Amino acid sequence: MQTVATLKKIGVTLGGLMASGAAMAQNALPDLPTLGKPEQDGLNFQQPATELMRDVIWMDTFLLWIITIISVFVTALLLYCLFRYNEKRNKVPATFTHNSLLEVAWTVVPILVLIAIIPPSLTLLFKQQEIPEADITIKATGNQWYWTHEYVDHDFGFDSFMLPREELAENGFEDDEYLLATDTSVVIPTGKTVVVQVTGADVIHSWTIPAFGVKQDAVPGRLAQLWFEVDEGKEGVYFGQCSELCGKDHSYMPITVKAVSQADYDAWLEGAIEEYAGTPSAVTVADLNMKMVQDAQAAE
Repeated sequence: MQTVATLKKIGVTLGGLMASGAAMAQNALPDLPTLGKPEQDGLNFQQPATELMRDVIWMDTFLLWIITIISVFVTALLLYCLFRYNEKRNKVPATFTHNSLLEVAWTVVPILVLIAIIPPSLTLLFKQQEIPEADITIKATGNQWYWTHEYVDHDFGFDSFMLPREELAENGFEDDEYLLATDTSVVIPTGKTVVVQVTGADVIHSWTIPAFGVKQDAVPGRLAQLWFEVDEGKEGVYFGQCSELCGKDHSYMPITVKAVSQADYDAWLEGAIEEYAGTPSAVTVADLNMKMVQDAQAAE
């Protein structure tokens, strides 16, 4: 038991060292406005930062109109029936058993409503699930209870832990961003296609950024994908949280994404590659793998 406790302490220490290194790599980023976070007493979605999220909001509004019209019609029909067919106005109950036209109508109209919903619904679904070619690939691994983010193309990664309240200010966050901010952030450029590979290390988690319109369960043993492209001019900080109940600290594993300009991203990437001994930008992991294969063949 003492050995296990010692190993846990070593793990926490190493995690702290990695986090401090990541903070050093991100200190060069400019100050960014917070664009994606919950609002007190808010009723609407967060402001969309991607085309996907704008489509989600359009679909939600479209369905809301349909639901509202149906609800108003049914309510009005019920009130009319209560008024027109109450006992005072109908001393003798009606004896009819059915109305063929009415039965056809309440069968056909719902079918037409469903047919109207299908095209935009499937269009949005396919847009979300058909993963385009990535400009940047990031692997997000859910752990109990923090996230690990790896930049696959450059062979480096870091852990992201929730910041304690007393460390928010020194890391550039506001007090109301407690439970949302992390010590390290996922950094991405605007205007580029980002593909996130999502998996879990222990139990099911879920990687979610509401302003991007993305949510994907992180299932151990499986590698799922999502994608998004943050609009040009939407540089800022965006927050998300684990959205799948995963244990006692489920509420304490947030996600922080910083969307920056291409120039700022390039500068950050060079610093992060140096900090984490990653693969230089001019060399991809695929190039290194090919070189290893060639070296192995030459050795044979």
